[in-house]
Amino acid sequence: MPKLELPKLKHRYFELDGYRYEIYATQVEDRDYDTLYQAWRTTLATKERIQVLLKSVGISRDGEQRGRHWEELHLALALGHPNIAKVHGITVAPDRTTYVVTESMPGLYLATALDFGLLVGRKVSHAFAAYVASMVAHALDYAHRQKDAQGRPLHIIHRGVGPMRIRVGFDGRVKLVNFGSAYSELRDRLKTPPGVLRGDAAYAAPELWRAVMASSGPQGDSLIPRTVDGRADVFSLGLTLLEMLLALYALDRADIPEDVQKPRVAPKVTTEQSVWTDPGVLADRALRFDVAQLKERLDELPKALGEVVRRALQPDPGERLTAAQMRDGLREYLAKLQRPHEGKEAGAELSGIYGAAKNARRLLGSPIERTALSDMDDGEE
Repeated sequence: MPKLELPKLKHRYFELDGYRYEIYATQVEDRDYDTLYQAWRTTLATKERIQVLLKSVGISRDGEQRGRHWEELHLALALGHPNIAKVHGITVAPDRTTYVVTESMPGLYLATALDFGLLVGRKVSHAFAAYVASMVAHALDYAHRQKDAQGRPLHIIHRGVGPMRIRVGFDGRVKLVNFGSAYSELRDRLKTPPGVLRGDAAYAAPELWRAVMASSGPQGDSLIPRTVDGRADVFSLGLTLLEMLLALYALDRADIPEDVQKPRVAPKVTTEQSVWTDPGVLADRALRFDVAQLKERLDELPKALGEVVRRALQPDPGERLTAAQMRDGLREYLAKLQRPHEGKEAGAELSGIYGAAKNARRLLGSPIERTALSDMDDGEE
């Protein structure tokens, strides 16, 4: 298979704050996601060497983007959980380019794994889907319960849960990544401009759309605490779990009419990321979504698993599972399997899908995760 042709990088090597950074690949480069570089970081004093990701921090005219990355750093430093990607800090290269430094884990984003599976006709197993979703639900439960130094709830909402924010390692570890679009009540946090939907719109809960539609004036997302809580992330995870189990994205079904006459979202509403259809159409589908429409498909699943999906996708957040309840329901399903499915088994399944796609030379021509086309050890000297 031909090697991935990487763009010329501004800084292949630089030293700063006691570390030497060696950038060797572009992992993600897409207009809807932060540019990520894979790199080695060597501690100059001890020569300890680890792989890291460098997220390039752009600077908008009003400084908002830079501010959001600093906010993400402060939030991430407060979230020490095995299923949340660790943020090491921020570094500034010699030309003043700022990078957020995060942990790197050999594996694939869930979006890449699902795409590769479809390419070679291998859907992930029910057990794999339940295991991955249970780990993400565990991370979300932890984040949703966080408090500040004074013991006040931070009301964290990730707002970007979806296949490109879930990293699965070849060793079976699962990480929820990128809290850059998260809502929280950190002191001096930046407000989201009115009419802007942060995070991944394709997986946004209906109450997030309603909050955006209701926002007006300078308050922006200050309305969120009264209308949205962590169960919005559960809805997003429910859509992701459904996609893993049935290769079905619920808001793009063929039997949903395309001719939406009056989308129930104001024209001024915009999305942080581009979406596959008009934002108004997508918002209307999310607002009209009823999981009961999926009864026949959910009946194809084991009863316990189908029940978790159904309860995670309730349109009314008051009737929806919490992240802890979703995690526990999935763990209960996994515990009753005749053959255990934990990290070791999940890693083996992921490696099998990747190996099959690679051997068949049917990898995507230009996936978002660009390093998925190259050997995972390309960074070795």
